[in-house]
Amino acid sequence: MAEKLVHKSWIIQYNLHSILGFFLLFFLSVSFYLIGDNSDGVSFLANKSTRKNSSPKCDLFSGSWIFDNVSYPLYKEQQCSFMPDDFACHKFGRKDSKYHYWRWQPYHCDLPRFNAKGLLEKLKGKRVLFVGDSLNKNQWASMVCLIESSGIPSLNPPIWKGNLITFEVKEYNATIDFYWSPLLVESNCDDPVKHRVRDRIIRVEAIEKHARQWIDADILIFDSFTWWLESHMTLQWGSFNSSDAIYKKVEMKLRRYEMALRTWSDWLEFQIERKRTKLFFMSLSSSHKNGTDWGRGNDQNCYDETEPISRREYWGSESDRKMMEIAEESVNGLKRKGLDIQYLNITQLSEYRKDGHPSVYKRNWVAPTKEQLLNPRKNSDCVHWCLPGVPDVWNQILYAYIMDSSRELNE
Repeated sequence: MAEKLVHKSWIIQYNLHSILGFFLLFFLSVSFYLIGDNSDGVSFLANKSTRKNSSPKCDLFSGSWIFDNVSYPLYKEQQCSFMPDDFACHKFGRKDSKYHYWRWQPYHCDLPRFNAKGLLEKLKGKRVLFVGDSLNKNQWASMVCLIESSGIPSLNPPIWKGNLITFEVKEYNATIDFYWSPLLVESNCDDPVKHRVRDRIIRVEAIEKHARQWIDADILIFDSFTWWLESHMTLQWGSFNSSDAIYKKVEMKLRRYEMALRTWSDWLEFQIERKRTKLFFMSLSSSHKNGTDWGRGNDQNCYDETEPISRREYWGSESDRKMMEIAEESVNGLKRKGLDIQYLNITQLSEYRKDGHPSVYKRNWVAPTKEQLLNPRKNSDCVHWCLPGVPDVWNQILYAYIMDSSRELNE
């Protein structure tokens, strides 16, 4: 009898283990199915913080720079055959390379690694267009280098045609283009080569001449900040060739910027095909012209800087929060009207990177003066960025938004 009870108990335990094992196997199978293949890199959706009733958004813009000389840089300068001389710092004599190896790490999630082939699959048959100033061109050049580094064949050299640069990826029937329009609206700075004009004249209500070049794009990435920082600018009503044109020289930086963005947003509201076109506006790109901001002398700037700023939430004196608020409100206004648009706030993460600028290590389009040769700091570019470098992170963030089909990041 005892043997029968032991035998029966053993059978019950065996059956319980089998049932538990079956449920465990079922649970794991379902889990793997739901997780799926995350090869496109959108791991940012798996937020590190504990999720409860409502899922917190993944804030890709709040974090810190981590030194990583294993997985970075994402490409090498000399391997990017399309690299503009403005951003090729090693080519023009920069010896240190530590600025290549900083990885942006958001506090509560992971930034996906850029996957060029995955992106191009998403962009098959589409046109991506960066519109804006030389900082937008900086980001466009980064994107082109990131795509070329993936080893994709049939990449034609970019083609210049007026204000437009076209980069074609034949294998995917896709183009990654850049359009020079530093103020978005029409101005006397619109020539892509001869635009160094001190007395800037802006047709603040005229945009069609530029915008007709954008209308067929599937993804539009805008920026416009730096060119608005002049203390005085002239607003014009009427065409440049008209004798009846009205001119008014104004100081009101915020007001004139707001007027131009209203013209821009009005055009988008009525001209963009909402179901097809994704829109992005890049926030202000930080410059580092004033060394006193991070504890240096008042004659110091980004020249010879080789480390990021480590002070959390550092904010430089040259980054205008009020201008950023105007841009963000313009974007939010378009969102309320049903447009698919995102404001990508890359300012804070760029603020830390005083080490990432070309300073003197770039092609000089205008020969340096004798004073500049004697004092290199006076000839330093502390506005644009060396490549590989900070704009690669902007593109990783842009990539994350483009690849996110679940819209979890959208407001």
